[in-house]
Amino acid sequence: MSLSGSAFTWFTTLPANSILFYANLEKQFHQFFYSGIEEMKLTDLTNLRQRNDESVAAFIQRFRDVKNWCFSLVLSDQQLAEVAFQGLLPHIREKYASQEFFSISQMAHRMTGEARPYEQKRSNFQKKVNFVDCSDTSNSDDDQIVGSAEWV
Repeated sequence: MSLSGSAFTWFTTLPANSILFYANLEKQFHQFFYSGIEEMKLTDLTNLRQRNDESVAAFIQRFRDVKNWCFSLVLSDQQLAEVAFQGLLPHIREKYASQEFFSISQMAHRMTGEARPYEQKRSNFQKKVNFVDCSDTSNSDDDQIVGSAEWV
């Protein structure tokens, strides 16, 4: 509860359920902060480049991983998105050059086509319509038909 700054950032990057006892947390804390591992800087982020065989999603995840090691870096979400955008392959930057990104998440959403799977699934929906004759020949002269629709 008392961690802040780079210590808190370090703590949030630990894998889920990796610390079972306070003694383990203390040991890992000392190993990390007193083992000579240096934090990364803005230049580490600006030097990141998407590899030719790397997807946009994989590059953005790698960018986020490096950003997590920049403990004292203070940039807005939009500035981080700009830095990440500059690391993309030229043909991808050119394709999205007219768009403005306010966060890395927004950039990832637009570029990785997270909306497309929903659209594809939607086009695969089939509508089944069944009509059932519910007329009771003994009670009424009016025929009653009930229609039901089911999306599958």
